[in-house]
Amino acid sequence: MNDDLILRQEELVENPTARLPVCLVLDTSASMTGSPISELQEGVNTFFTELLRDEVAKYSAEVAVVTFGGYVDMPVDFAAVTSQTVPSLKAGGMTPMGEAVEKALELLNTRKEEYKRAGVDYYQPWLVLMTDGAPTDDISRSSRLVDDLVRDKKLAVFAIGIGKDADMNELAKLSGGRPPLMLKGLEFSKFFLWLSASVSRVSQSVPGNKVDLDPVSAWASV
Repeated sequence: MNDDLILRQEELVENPTARLPVCLVLDTSASMTGSPISELQEGVNTFFTELLRDEVAKYSAEVAVVTFGGYVDMPVDFAAVTSQTVPSLKAGGMTPMGEAVEKALELLNTRKEEYKRAGVDYYQPWLVLMTDGAPTDDISRSSRLVDDLVRDKKLAVFAIGIGKDADMNELAKLSGGRPPLMLKGLEFSKFFLWLSASVSRVSQSVPGNKVDLDPVSAWASV
């Protein structure tokens, strides 16, 4: 076991609070260049800031970030939010969305196993997928994996389209049966404020209990 894994395990032992793992899967392809990537960066900054301000969520929420722009990267792995650094996002390349989703599912599964080894309870994991286009790779396997996990109540997916070129039909194949939503303009900060409030609400509940989230009308075209 390497030093990072030891540290991650020690964090779980030191803080036995039930965890909510949230994996952000973010499109950073070339079409996001300019205002979209800048607004997305600001939104992610807001998300981490709001979690750290919440006295419950900052000990419960854990965030990983997977980006897909030319290649799939993991700038942030799961750990205590208090010890994480907000990633710097840059746009470029194609849109390997299927590979990115599979990477996210792998990270979530690994973290769940770590929770189990440490005897730490956890909430249903969240996968947040945001894209302004269509996948440039095969998404059939990732779609099946998502559908299986959602059907077994082992995953919640929030799929968000950005801009008029977002392929909502393809995005729907990765949303686990929950219809994808279209972001109003570039309202990333409003979305991430909603997401942080949702994380806070779930963090204050009992794992396994149903929690009603706030309406999405502030940031989604519904």
